[in-house]
This record gives sequence, structure tokens and C-alpha cells, in this order.
Amino acid sequence: MNNKRVVITGIGAVTPLGNNVESTWTNILDGKTGIGPLTRLNADEYPAKVAAELKDFDIEEYVERKEARKMDRFTHYAVAASMMAVKDSKLEITEENAPRVGVWIGSGIGGMETFENQYETFQKRGYRRVSPFFVPMIIPDMATGQVSIMLGAKGVNSCTVTACATGTNSIGDAFKVIQRGDADIMISGGAEAPITKMSVAGFCANTALSTNTDPEKASRPFDANRDGFVMGEGAGVVVLEELEHALRRGAPIYAEVVGYGSTGDAHHITAPAPAGEGGARAMKMALDDGGVRPEEMDYINAHGTSTPYNDKFETMAVKEVFGEHAYKLAMSSTKSMTGHLLGAAGGVEAIFTVLAMKDSVLPPTINIDTPDPDCDLDYVANKARKQEVNVAMSNSLGFGGHNATLVFKKYTN
Repeated sequence: MNNKRVVITGIGAVTPLGNNVESTWTNILDGKTGIGPLTRLNADEYPAKVAAELKDFDIEEYVERKEARKMDRFTHYAVAASMMAVKDSKLEITEENAPRVGVWIGSGIGGMETFENQYETFQKRGYRRVSPFFVPMIIPDMATGQVSIMLGAKGVNSCTVTACATGTNSIGDAFKVIQRGDADIMISGGAEAPITKMSVAGFCANTALSTNTDPEKASRPFDANRDGFVMGEGAGVVVLEELEHALRRGAPIYAEVVGYGSTGDAHHITAPAPAGEGGARAMKMALDDGGVRPEEMDYINAHGTSTPYNDKFETMAVKEVFGEHAYKLAMSSTKSMTGHLLGAAGGVEAIFTVLAMKDSVLPPTINIDTPDPDCDLDYVANKARKQEVNVAMSNSLGFGGHNATLVFKKYTN
């Protein structure tokens, strides 16, 4: 069986750097940070004082207030990003094509904010005052469900939950749906709204979050003084489409998806496997899946969380996979500006990766001020760089030992 070719024809995002792709990408290339003081919660109650929050996001630009009240914040983000991506793709979903249009959007933790608020209501006022929409609001698959309902997409409908690898796994799994012929179009990515009392408390308790109080400097992937990640929120969604279908309708094409790798560490619930062994296997799998030679790689959008182990081990994994070519390719972490969007990170970073390819520019890793001997590759330090990108990769690694990698190529006939 010949696998079908799959391209990206639409992109949509809401991030700490902007409520659409255009403003987000402009700020990324300008090296601006979306991180600021933690305002959603009482920062005095936590050792982490900064967060990457959305600014001035209004769900009522996309959904009527009555319907929006039935959704958790993470679903709001997913709906907005999906509507943008579909519009960008110039896609019209009709009764005729709806069964061949699917949705696959993941979330790492789902409706945590709703869970916390409703539990407080239950404790104070009993079960009768708990919202009848409580369960549909908290389950992670409801982002996919609501997007499907609102857009009328009746094809494959699924949700991936693989912690911080969620967005990348979602796009990879959706890519395979089209490649094997089960859909013509998939709306796919990740959404997350984790800036809540218990989420921040939990990540603080396991010492994953930076305690740097300077918003401009707290997220510093690959820098010797990194001390943890910064919690972020948002959504990134792409429209994946079978190539011939896209060409027939004259859709815009950003890039071609050619490879996907997904592995497990079988090592530890939060720590990566030594030397990034699982991540290395995911990268190798994605290269093999796409028929890409290591020396063809131009750019990697790193997982790059700004935690001591991740950045060191991801660097080691890249060296393992690419050998001497590791020192010739470019790799950057856009989490230095967006913070870590958990389950949404892979969706947003896939968009950054294909835009780097489209615009021939490498997004920077900001805040690399003190070199780390263990991190000695080209991280595009502090400033974007013009460079042609023909082949690119995006990595995501998650708690539970989840590793996911996507490989993209510049589209050619």
C-alpha cells in the first residue's frame, strides 16, 4: 500500500505571546517573552512567582457566552485555535465532506480549573449545586468533542493524553490517519489551561518550576543557570490534509509532514531516561519513517524545557542521533519565550517549526547568557537568524516517559 502524502494547510494558535499566529510569530522572532508575574493566582502562596499567561483573550469572539460557560478554559483555547486554523486553510466543512474531516486534539490535564472550582462548590454547598456540565467540562477529550460539534467535522474523533508530548503525539497520530487513508483532513494539536491552584502547587511540589522571580530571565533553556520551567497556557492547532485533496481545492500549503516517531522510556514517572535514550529512539524512528537522512536536518525545535536534566539529555540524544552533524544543524527552544504549555506545547511548536521553514528564519533561544559545557550545540542564542530550512524536526518529551518527534519537509511537487 502506498502511503498518502500529508501537508499542513492551516494553522491557528493562542499563546502567551499573542492571541493569533501572526502576533505570536512576530514576537518570537523579536525575541520577546510572554512570561510575566503570576496574576491568575496569589503568587505569595507559591515559590514560583512567574507564569506565561494569555493576555486579553476573549472566548466570546468565537463562541456565545451561554455555550462558553459550558466549557473549561482549555476547551476555549482549543476552539479558538481550531477556528483560526480552519479559516486559514480556507476549508469549508459541508455535509458532503464532513465524514472525511476528523479532529484529534489532546490535553495533558484537561479541565483542572473546573475540577477545583466545582470541588469547592461541592464542599460548601453539596452535590446539588455542582454543575450538570462538570464532567463534560473536565474530561480532556472535550476539546476535540466541542471542536467537532462546532465545525461539523464527523470523521475520526480522538484525543491523546501523553503529558508534555500530547500535542506532538496528537499531530503524529492524526498524520497517520490521513496517511493510511482513513480521512482526507484532520484538525489536530493540543490545548492546555494549567495555571490553576493545584496544577501550580503540584509542579512546585516536585520542584519542576523555576523560582526565578525575574519574568524576563526565568525561562532559560540550555543556559548553565536554568532552574526549571515556567508554566504556560494556550493552544496550537494545525489542519493536516492529504496532498491531492489540498491541491484540488487550491489550499495554501505550509509544509509537508513526512515522519513521526513515538517511544517510551520505561524508566521513571518524571525523569527522562539516562542520556535521553528514549528521545533518541523517537528521533531515529521519525527520520526512518520519513526516509530522511540525519545529515539532511537543518533545524530542530527542541523540547528545551529549561530544566537541568531535560536540556542536558536532549542535547545528548541529538548528538547520538545526528553524530557530527549535530554541530552543523541549528536547534532552539521557543519555550524560552512562551513558557511550557504542557499538552499544548507540541501543537504550538509544530507551527513554529513550519513557519521557520516557510519564512527561512530560525527562532531564537533567549536568555542564553552563561554557557553550559553539557549544552554545546548551536541553540540560535538570543537572536533570530535568517537561514533556509528544508528539513526540520520538532521534539516533545513528557512525564511517564513519553517521547514524540515530527519531521517536516519544505513542500515540493
